[in-house]
Formats: sequence, structure tokens, C-alpha cells
Amino acid sequence: MNKEYPLNPGKNYEKTRQEIGYVNRKAATQEIYDRIGFRSGLEVHQQLRTRHKLFCKCPAGIYQAPEEYDAELIRHMRPTLSELGEYDGTALMEFKTRKEIIYRISNETACTYDVDDTPPFSIDREALDIAIEISLLSRLNIVGEVHITRKQYLDGSIPTGFQRTGIIGVEGEIDLKNKKIRLIQLSLEEDSCREVSDIRHTRIYRTDRLGMPLIETVTYPDCTNPEEVREACDYIRFLNRSTGKVRTGIGTGRQDVNVSCRGGSRVEIKGVSHTSWIPELTHNECFRQWALLSIRDKLKDITDVPEEWKLKSQELHRHIHLFPFQELKEAHDSGQKIIGVNLPGFRGILSHFTQPGQCFADEILGRLKVIACLELPFMIHSESQTATMPQEGWIALRNLLDAGDEDAQLIVWGPEEDMATAVESVEERCRMAFTGVPNETRKSFENGTTIFERVLPGADRMYPDTDSVPIPLTDNYIDKLKPNVPEDVITRYHRMKEWGIPEDTYTFIHRRNLYPLIRRIIEELGLDAVFTGAFMGHHLKFVEGHYIRSDEFHEEMIFDLLKFLRDQDIHEELAQTMLPVLFEHPKMDFDSILTSIGFKKISREKIISGIPFLKRKFAVSRRSDDAGKEINWIMGELRKQALGNIGLAELSLIVRDHQEPK
Repeated sequence: MNKEYPLNPGKNYEKTRQEIGYVNRKAATQEIYDRIGFRSGLEVHQQLRTRHKLFCKCPAGIYQAPEEYDAELIRHMRPTLSELGEYDGTALMEFKTRKEIIYRISNETACTYDVDDTPPFSIDREALDIAIEISLLSRLNIVGEVHITRKQYLDGSIPTGFQRTGIIGVEGEIDLKNKKIRLIQLSLEEDSCREVSDIRHTRIYRTDRLGMPLIETVTYPDCTNPEEVREACDYIRFLNRSTGKVRTGIGTGRQDVNVSCRGGSRVEIKGVSHTSWIPELTHNECFRQWALLSIRDKLKDITDVPEEWKLKSQELHRHIHLFPFQELKEAHDSGQKIIGVNLPGFRGILSHFTQPGQCFADEILGRLKVIACLELPFMIHSESQTATMPQEGWIALRNLLDAGDEDAQLIVWGPEEDMATAVESVEERCRMAFTGVPNETRKSFENGTTIFERVLPGADRMYPDTDSVPIPLTDNYIDKLKPNVPEDVITRYHRMKEWGIPEDTYTFIHRRNLYPLIRRIIEELGLDAVFTGAFMGHHLKFVEGHYIRSDEFHEEMIFDLLKFLRDQDIHEELAQTMLPVLFEHPKMDFDSILTSIGFKKISREKIISGIPFLKRKFAVSRRSDDAGKEINWIMGELRKQALGNIGLAELSLIVRDHQEPK
């Protein structure tokens, strides 16, 4: 359940869910996705591992705690007319919120460029080189000149109100297991601030991340089901990591997912934190749009001109005694303004299914929270089944508003200065219902649902940056970078398949960029590929989940560990016992680790010589239901002394084939 929003489906929820043919993702088939016209594309963002920020000399990769800052800067965003005499829709929406933007600045990680007091420095060449290398790896066509442009960012996450960005490569492709996904472009841009909080009319940011080099890989909407979207996103992230030149960890990689259905429009699910969320989010978003189209069809008889549709509202302060609902009484007693709203023709619409646990009333709720900056609870509606007032209250409201039989009602409350914006937002969202699916950006939740975040920016949000000169990319310059480009991810995938490495290890190996280390172990130490891949993808993964990693441990130490065992003529399986110690205490030498785990060198012959005694012992002690368990019992008895001295698989065969002399 989404903790921020109370799920209140309402009376018409289940009926309309069935009408639109919603099914759970696990029950969905490609035929269902084709029926509703599922389409999705990606914008995958990844921070680059550079020493400096993109357009200044501040250090990159240093983060401050929320309470650690040296100064605060306060700004307010205001819309301005474009050259065509128009206002940007996103700018107008942000202006309505009347947000005060507070930036918390650390001297160590920020300078006057970050707050738009000085022009940008020349672009960081280390970042540019990495971006070109990843573009080559993505089979993109490298541009002849990099032109820095300004991309509007009007939520306050960048103090200037725009992000400097430059296209590096265009029109490439990636190979998934069963299809190709076309790439539109790869851009190099500066990262935005980190949000600390967003409560009512105050939004607070930290500027430590601001300006860090970031690449954005944009795909065409070629994915036709949710699992393809996840696979494509993982592929791009693995491809970026394969260079070893990108940052990893929480917040260093983020993806925006664009989704539409047949007849719908592009909706951007912003800042999806984990690729594992993508299938559920895209599935639900496509059906949400399908549901909004169903709502549009049900409203088509009310009016052909949505702009002419109007709601009716009335302040309820003098009539509060008519509404027996505790939250309304508390709002009235605290001086908040309470407004009743009549929605002509919307009977059955407020409780219409939109996504699991949500109905159309939640579409209104989300806009009120973001645009009018209201804090829950602040709204109830006439079609809710829970957390609402008795029926006599709704009858009284319908009488006050002179409502018709086909109308629906809301009650909204909050600070007086926000209520005009609230009523305007309700009317605006209801008018949008007549035309179908509004273009918007939505915030994602782990349970696969989304809420409104902001209006989707228009196509004209980018314009030239007059402070930056074009950067020519000559053939010689690009040719010098080509040797730095690693193997493609799909090549690595097929190579591991040829080696016989278990496929359930691939995601971990790609995510941690362990393939180069695996290949080095196989080629330089001559170890078995299946053992090496499973050791990395299974055992290392287990150790990471169950032991405390030392900051000084790094994966290359595994090569040294396996080389030590080979040189000492110790079987490599002992590395499984040694790794947890190395993981937590990487400064220990390998001989000390052997001592700590109690390893003793025992000859192969001595271990095998104990098999006859154990067979006789088992034969004497076994019960009638122990038939067939002899090998496992003997292996358990021999395991401790065998590990490192003889391969366990080989020993198991010897135990199986051993025959007592007659």
C-alpha cells in the first residue's frame, strides 16, 4: 500500500476494473499488451566517475549529510514569456505552487557557477571522453560538434532553472536476447540537486550532486511488454558499467520510463530507483491510460467542448453543522477553509478504476497535493466507501449545490490562501478527463503505482547556451578513444553461455562488472570457467548479503586469492571458505586466513584411505530408510579434511565407485 496516499477505491471501482479488462501482470500475455497497444521507451541516467564536475572545478562524488552545510540560498521561480509570446505549461504549474526553494550549500562541493553567478568553465574533458566511449559502445553515430544547450528545469532542482546538456551520439542500437532496441541519442549533462524535503510551499535541496557529469541514454518506444522494458534498462546500465568509468551505488543511476497505450499519450514515470520496479509500473501505467480512455468515452455525451464544462463550488463554513465528519470539524476548528464542489455529469467517474487501489478521485488528489500544496487529509468524495461522512452529509451537500442525479461531489479543505488554486486544479483535471490522457510526469512507488508529479515539459524546452562554444570532435580524436571501448554486453553474454557459466549468475556479474575479472582468472590462472562464474555469481553474492564488507576490500583481491591457492597446490574450492574472512579483513595475508579457518594439508591418499572404514561404519549404523544415503553421509564426514586437498566432486565419484576387497 502506498503510505502517502490512502487507497480509497470507491463504489464503482471493481465494476470498471473488469470493464476495461485489467489483469494482474503475472496473468498478462503479449496478446493482452497488443490489444491495449503497450509501448514504452527509456531515459537511462548514469553518473560518470570523474574527478571534477562538468562545468567547474569542484570535486565530484563528495556528499554532505542533510545537517551539514555552510550557507542557504533562497529562490522563487517565476514564468517568463517565450519569444512567441507564450508561457510554458510546466512553468505556469510550478508558479501556481508558490514554492520557496532553499538550497543548502557546502563550500567543499559548490562554487559561484552552481548558483548562476559566474559563466561555465570549459566542459570536463574526462567526462567528454567517457561519454564518447559509451556512445561508441552503444553503436551510436558520434556528432561532428558538441553544441551545449540549456534544458529547462523548472522544479527548482537546478538553481539556474536550466540544465546544460550536449548530444554526443545519435541513432544507435542495443541487442537484447530476442530483439534490437533502437537508441535515439546519448547526451552528456550536469546532474541536478538532491532533494531533502518537499512540504507544503517549501522545497529544500542539497547542492553536492549538482553539476556532476551524467549521461542520458534515450531509446525509441520499441518495448512492447513490461519485461522488455526492464531487460533494455538493465542492458543499458550493464553496458555503462562495463567501462568501469561510471559511478555505482544508491542514486548514481536513475531511469525515467515513458509509457503509452493505443489512443493514449506519453507519460513519463520519473526517477525509477530500481529496475525491478519497472515491469509492474509500466503494466499499471498502460492500464491506467486505458482506464482514462474509458472515462473519456463515458463523458463524451456531456459536452463536445471541454472548456465549456464548469464545476460549481461553495464555501461550507456557515453550514459545517450539516456535515457529521470528524476531519471536517477539526479543519473548521483550526481555521481552514472548507469548500464543497459539484462535478456535473461525473456520477460513477470518481470511483472509476485507474490503477490497483486507486480511482479517478486519486487523479484529482494528486494534483491538489502537488499544485495547491495541500497535506493529507484534505479531500473526501461522494463515491468513497471508507473514511467518509454519513450519507446525510452528502445529501445536504447536494442540496446546497443544487446537484443533479448524474453529478458527483467533493469536499476539499486547507489554508485559505491555497483554496482558489485547489478549486482551479479540480476543474482543470476534470476537463482533461474529456480528452483522455494528459501528458504528465508521475512519481513511482515500489508497489507499482504512481501519482502525479508535474506537467510534462513541452518539446521546446531546449535552446542554445550562449556561454559555451561548440566542441569539434575530429576523427583522430575519436579514433584515439576506440581502444578504450570494452566488449559489448551481448558478446559477453554469449561468451559466458559458451563457457557454461550458470545463467542465473549473469545479472549479478553484469551489474558488478565482474566479467573482466572472470576472464582474467580463466585465461591467466587456467581455472574452470563454470567454477569461476559460479564463484562470482553465487558465492560472492552470498557473502555480500551475509557478511560486513570492509571498505578496503575490492574484487581484484579474488584473483590474488585464487592465484595463491594455485601456487600452493591447494584446491580452489577452499576459496569459498576463505572469501568471507578476506571480505571482512582484507589486510590479512592468505597464510593467516588459512590458519584462521583451521586448514591443514592432508595428502589425497590419506583422505581416500578412510573411505573403507566409513563404509563399514555406515553399514553397521544405517536404518532401513537410509538406503542410498551412504555417499552423502561419507562426504559429510570427509568434507572438512577434503576441502582444499581434493576436489569434492572428484571425491564423491571415488566414494561412489569404491568397492570393498573380497
